Amino acid sequence: MTRSTIVRSAVLAATTALTAAALAVPAQADGHHRVFADSLPSVTPRAETPALHDDDEGGNADADDPAIWRNAAAPDRSLVVATAKEGGLRVYDLDARPVQSIAAPPAAGEDDAPGRFNNVDLVHGLRLSSGKADLAVTSDRGNDRLSFYRIDRDRAGGPLSDVTDPAAPPVFSQDQAEINDQRTAYGLATWTDRTTGKSYALVSRRERTSIALLELLPAAGGKVTYRKVRALDLPSSFRLPDGTSWSPCAEPGELPQVEGMVVDPANGMLYAGQEDIGVWRMRADLTGTPKLIDKVREYGVPGVYDEETEECTPGADPGFGGTRISSDVEGLTLLTEPDGDGYVLASSQGDNTFAAYDRELEDANEYEGGFRVAAADDTLDGSEECDGAAVLNAPLGSKYPNGLLVVQDGHDAPGDGDRDSTNFKFVDLAEVMDALDD
Repeated sequence: MTRSTIVRSAVLAATTALTAAALAVPAQADGHHRVFADSLPSVTPRAETPALHDDDEGGNADADDPAIWRNAAAPDRSLVVATAKEGGLRVYDLDARPVQSIAAPPAAGEDDAPGRFNNVDLVHGLRLSSGKADLAVTSDRGNDRLSFYRIDRDRAGGPLSDVTDPAAPPVFSQDQAEINDQRTAYGLATWTDRTTGKSYALVSRRERTSIALLELLPAAGGKVTYRKVRALDLPSSFRLPDGTSWSPCAEPGELPQVEGMVVDPANGMLYAGQEDIGVWRMRADLTGTPKLIDKVREYGVPGVYDEETEECTPGADPGFGGTRISSDVEGLTLLTEPDGDGYVLASSQGDNTFAAYDRELEDANEYEGGFRVAAADDTLDGSEECDGAAVLNAPLGSKYPNGLLVVQDGHDAPGDGDRDSTNFKFVDLAEVMDALDD
């Protein structure tokens, strides 16, 4: 996690008692009662990837965000592509075994500064100068750029090959000095507009509220580049019902950032998790007015930042927050169903749960329930402080005939001494559907 995430975690720890007390308060205007995390149904993983370790000895790798690529010709040979931050990209088979490891490009302009892949998503059938291809797209936080990898399942040397145009521009930064400040490309969601066939990436900015829309374009030699279409800034301060103005407590200069994002291709709507605020819905072309469909429980809680401890001291909870998710709200993914129904799933990192919202706009994205990913046994634990998630409701051969949910585990157990351990858990989607149907 980033230092800002650690700061926010301190706020969460300090506000746990306040939040628990608020749970006894009568339901807010939306008519829903507050949901206790331990009352939600549990699902258990079938497999997990090897642990990654965020230190020099472990390659400074930190599991973060997954994407599921389905091999239409041989679903049993589908892949999970995942970011490991300074560890680059990891590719796994459906048994959660490593298939390929790709280093992140070193950050330009700083001696020995590592690269850092933050989020990943997929684009299917993008037309390149060398023909159509499926791509894994990553946000390269170290260089404020996107990186592109062509997926060829049986390619010698591994299924992913770099097809990034070396001339691809920075997403947000005007010069190298800005890139060095690391307020760079962060969250990521891809989208293909069904009316035009054009493919895009939506990219958020670290420690800022900005989201940029980039059109993905072919470049010479089978490479991929992009151009910025427009950008949008979400609010950083909010008017509360009592008439006061509120911003979440953070390190000076930091604004409430967005990371988890997903686009519903059926209606072109983007769902974005502003970590300390809640879940937004907006047009994926970034026109129109964003709508906050749910708030985190800590919304409206005042706080004072202490420079010595680099932590926030929270004040009393005024009770203006939501009832179902706790900051940080991070990994967002879309669970589609053949009949057009389905869910937007959001990782409620603060209480180790996942919230499900109806994807139908006519239902105003109503909350439909939630679940936890709990330990299967003494050797296969669940998911805590989940950063990223990906779901695919399609048969994946004999291993996952009902589809697959992959979630990041921010605290893999058993741990390895003093080293932080993270990895990814693989969950049979049938379990998730059963939990949401309860």
